Amino acid sequence: MVDSRTRRFSVVTGDGGTDAGLTPGELPELEPGLADVRTLQRAAAETATPEGERDMFQDAVAEYLWARDVAGLSPLTLESLVKPVLQICSFYDTVPWRLTPRDLDRYFAGPGKAPKQSTTRSKITRIDGFYAFLEQRYAGEILRRFGAAVESPIDAFNRPRHRGDFGLRVPPSATATKDFFASWRTALPATRKYPVAVRNYVMSKITYISGVRAAELCGVRIGDVHWENGQWGRFLVRGKGAKGSGPRDREAYLFEEGRALLWWYVEEVRGEFRDDPTDPYAPLFPSERIPGAVAALNLPVAPAITPDTFRKVLKDAGRAYLKGPVTNLFPHLLRHACATHNYEAGMPLWDVQVLLGHSWATTTVGYLATAKGDPELRSLESSRRAVRRLNLES
Repeated sequence: MVDSRTRRFSVVTGDGGTDAGLTPGELPELEPGLADVRTLQRAAAETATPEGERDMFQDAVAEYLWARDVAGLSPLTLESLVKPVLQICSFYDTVPWRLTPRDLDRYFAGPGKAPKQSTTRSKITRIDGFYAFLEQRYAGEILRRFGAAVESPIDAFNRPRHRGDFGLRVPPSATATKDFFASWRTALPATRKYPVAVRNYVMSKITYISGVRAAELCGVRIGDVHWENGQWGRFLVRGKGAKGSGPRDREAYLFEEGRALLWWYVEEVRGEFRDDPTDPYAPLFPSERIPGAVAALNLPVAPAITPDTFRKVLKDAGRAYLKGPVTNLFPHLLRHACATHNYEAGMPLWDVQVLLGHSWATTTVGYLATAKGDPELRSLESSRRAVRRLNLES
């Protein structure tokens, strides 16, 4: 057994050999760079400055935005990607690779806590995405220059989960929806502002017929309506792009009922508003409220109705005219009703997907959660079709 006080050492020399049989007191003086116990990362970290780390952070943010821009994301989406990262780093006055899970917990449980859980979940997801970029492209350089390991502060304990902040959207039945619009139209002549009331009614009915979103419909201009397209005409909307890729133009469908309704509105009611109804860039559904600065110019222009105003109008109409268990009506619920009622009436899933402007059929299926189907009946019909094919083949 070797005494630890007289234990022998082997020292690596510059020519690859060893100096064996030396006690600790007999170790030769090492030349610089031959057996330095400090790593290059630690040496670089000692000379790093806070200003250098902030410069690295700014460069990383800029490169992240460039990369996501190349991926095809819209400018609004790009801004929202880095905003949560900048907010939390500004709050702690630090750079991302210095944040810990405890820092993130304290921030989102206190000053960064949002009124809606979905907002907090969205912010944390964006922060996690930025850390994935840092780990992929900058982890080695950050470790070499600053001696810090890039690791996301979002772990298995604070990673957001859906916890019931969304619910099943149950649209009114086809019969209740039909009675709702019939009652509303009957009450139109008695309203105080007839053109405004007709505009609200037409917008709601077109939403139900075509399945467009509130923001899409409010942005439609007179020149976006193409009466000659398809069998009954179509209108152009600026739809929501998939995964933040920005607005995408698509055609929405009017069908026979929607064409007749919109033609009546354009011919008899649209000219009652103060702007020029022949201007192709004028909004199809203008607002009756003109900002003071615009009214002072005394020009034939009017802004489009806003989605928030449309939602309020539809909510009031639902309380007044909608009968049944569903009374709280909003534009997106009419979009669900459009998908559900068309599917129940026999429209194939693919056509419902095209009608709503979805890129993926799985998204459309989520709109049909309350569709009344009969799997047993469909199974019997499938069996009958198989028997008929066999009879024809034989």
